[in-house]
Amino acid sequence: MSIVLTGGGTGGHLAIIAAIKEYLKSDLVYIGSTRGQDRAWFEGDKSFKATYFLDSQGVMNKGGITKIFALLQIFKQAWEAKEILKKENAKVVFSVGGYSAAPAAIAAILLKIPLVIHEQNAAVGSLNKLLRPFAKYFISSYDPTSPIKAYATKKIFFDTARVRNKLITILISGGSQGAKSLNEFALKLAPHLQKRGIKIIHQAGQKHLEWVKKEYEKLSIEAEVFGFSKEMAVIMSRADFAIARAGASTLWELVANALPTLFVPYPYATSDHQYYNAKFLVEQQAAYLLRENELKVERVLEILDNINLKKMSKKLLKLNSPNGSKELAALLEKLHK
Repeated sequence: MSIVLTGGGTGGHLAIIAAIKEYLKSDLVYIGSTRGQDRAWFEGDKSFKATYFLDSQGVMNKGGITKIFALLQIFKQAWEAKEILKKENAKVVFSVGGYSAAPAAIAAILLKIPLVIHEQNAAVGSLNKLLRPFAKYFISSYDPTSPIKAYATKKIFFDTARVRNKLITILISGGSQGAKSLNEFALKLAPHLQKRGIKIIHQAGQKHLEWVKKEYEKLSIEAEVFGFSKEMAVIMSRADFAIARAGASTLWELVANALPTLFVPYPYATSDHQYYNAKFLVEQQAAYLLRENELKVERVLEILDNINLKKMSKKLLKLNSPNGSKELAALLEKLHK
């Protein structure tokens, strides 16, 4: 008997699986896609009894014949997933959404296996919206009806959290892939930060790394610049303020670390979900939010001049709990019995 974890494509989806699998004691099976980041995260991972990667792909942003072909592929793969669920004697399927999740989630419904859906974003994804009526449980930190409110975040982000009192160091991050517009803005902002004696930690992304380093050298500004790190919790803990995208996992990691943040949502995110993720925190006076086209040096300096770091840090500490992963794992184990 096994618990099947499915979904992915992007790090935001996969981080949920990575966070909860540490607390699951039953046999685990992962079903993902040959596309996206699924294999890089979980292929060869000894936590799983078995891993399967199907040739699934997204349907959104496709049209005409291409969309019809993608839909037919999903139903074909749902049949494959159905056979996998039977072979692995699946007792519950946990889906984090994304195109990787479609085959196994649909197969679970066909086989009447309990389906638990986790929605990471404030704007519900297309697949999760479609399958929600068939799910045993629908988990979302933004939904007041959700049986679990805490977001599944790795414990280290809570362990390294602290209340900020003084702005000494700022973290600017566009994620491991980098964000060209944030990199360009950071370089405009840097001279003003230098004048104020504020240190800079800058995650530029691997493909922009050398260019950003050279630009700081031209400005004669010392900045700690990196592309990718597995030590983001430690890096966050050293900062007193952040400027970042608002992907769900990044957002809730910043919350867990109690790091006050100005969110600049990726403008082309599906359903504008990064904007709504950040808006959820802004409505609780626990973050700042600017659209990319509103991002001006003067506006950011005004925020830095007026922020109450201590007050915002304390608010953030109350918005997430280190028990999110444990609570999700306990729910899945209960359904597994």
